[in-house]
Amino acid sequence: MLAVKNLSVAFQGKVILNNFSLNLKQGEIFAMLGESGSGKSTALRFIAGLDETQDGSVNLNGRKLSKQGNHTIQPDNREIGMVFQDYALFPHMTVEKNISFGINNLTKSKQKQRVEELLTMVGLEGIEQKYPHQLSGGEQQRVSLVRALAPNPKLLLLDEPFSSLDIKHRKKLVKQVREILKKTQVTSILVTHDETEANALADTIGIIKNKQLTIKQ
Repeated sequence: MLAVKNLSVAFQGKVILNNFSLNLKQGEIFAMLGESGSGKSTALRFIAGLDETQDGSVNLNGRKLSKQGNHTIQPDNREIGMVFQDYALFPHMTVEKNISFGINNLTKSKQKQRVEELLTMVGLEGIEQKYPHQLSGGEQQRVSLVRALAPNPKLLLLDEPFSSLDIKHRKKLVKQVREILKKTQVTSILVTHDETEANALADTIGIIKNKQLTIKQ
């Protein structure tokens, strides 16, 4: 499903990643561990198409997204969803409009049906007309997740999505997110510095150290 080959990144002469390669199967959940500044988010941004690099290629579901560090398909056409640490919900939009944002190619009735289906899946039925500030942190993160899932992406990237939650709510949400990802069979990459979180969510774990990725056995 996903093949990243020989990704190399350097900023102002400083090497961040060297020959980073990763292969994931359909529905596989992969967690990427590493210290701050190790290059975890850099790898994620390249896969998403947000940054260009010196070298490396990305293939997703048979499509070549990047070649030799240059993007052949732009970010908005990659069929990749992203979930961020700060939720990144639009504060002036209702939950329904936030989730519908990426599926405005559908008819209004189809959008409404998709929103209701996704909210039911994460146990948030009936909050369509609420605004983000009216939700708890965990509820906001679940809305952020289903907004990313709404267009049926081939790959989901999660950049430390649980770090702003307290331990109790984090453990519960990690379990819920794993169940959702397994149910939808979306290939996913989690970036985290929390090994417990990685073990609870992922099928496979990789560690970035000394600018290279090593798969944990």
